[in-house]
Amino acid sequence: MSSRMDWQQVYRFWFPVDLSNADIAAHWQMLAWWMRGGANAELVRFAPVVEAARAGELEHWLETPLGRLSLIIVLDQFPRGLFAGTAEAFVSDQDALSIAEEGLRNGHYDALTSPYEKFFQFLPLAHAEGPDHLDRMRRIVAISEQALEKAPEHLKPVWQFSLGQAQANLEVITRFGRFPHRNPVLGRASTPEELAYLAKGDFVHTRTLPASAQSAISAVG
Repeated sequence: MSSRMDWQQVYRFWFPVDLSNADIAAHWQMLAWWMRGGANAELVRFAPVVEAARAGELEHWLETPLGRLSLIIVLDQFPRGLFAGTAEAFVSDQDALSIAEEGLRNGHYDALTSPYEKFFQFLPLAHAEGPDHLDRMRRIVAISEQALEKAPEHLKPVWQFSLGQAQANLEVITRFGRFPHRNPVLGRASTPEELAYLAKGDFVHTRTLPASAQSAISAVG
C-alpha cells in the first residue's frame, strides 16, 4: 500500500456500514468491531500508512473534516490494533491529540454529521496522557452526556454505555493521573495503589458490552 493513498480508503475501512437507519443490533455489532479488536486482523495492510502519518507525510489530509478524522484514526486507533501490548501502541497519542484539538477549534468537528465520526474525532482527548488529562476527561464526559441526550430513544443504550466508559476513565485519571494498565508496557513503576488496581484487572477498555448488547448481536448471528 502506498503512503500516498488518500484518506477515503481509511474512512471506508473504518466506517464500512451506514448506520443512519440501522437497528440497535447493527450499532452494537459495529461498536464491538471498533472497540473489541474486530479490525485488528486487517490492519497489517495499513502499517505503511501509520508510518507515513507519523513521518508527517499525510498532513494534506487535514484540509477537510473527513480527512482530518481519517488521519486521527490512523494515529489513534490503528496503532492500538497493530501494536497491542507494546509501547508502540501509544507513540502517536500526542500527535492525534493535537490534530483532534485543532479540529475542535477550526470547525471540522462541528462539520461531521455522524455521531460516530464525532466520537472518533474526540477520542484522542481521552487516550493521550499528560498534565491536562483530567480536564480533557471532564470534557469527554460532557460531550458524551450531550451525545446521549441527542441520541434517538432506541439507541440510547449504546450511548449510555459510551458515557459509562467515559465516566469510568474519568475516575481512573482522577485517582491516578494516568492509565496504570500501561505501566508494565511503558516500563513505569506502579504505586502501591496502582498495584492494587492492576491486581483487580477491571480495566475500562476491556469491559464487556452490556448483556442486552450481547443478546442483540447473537440474535442476528
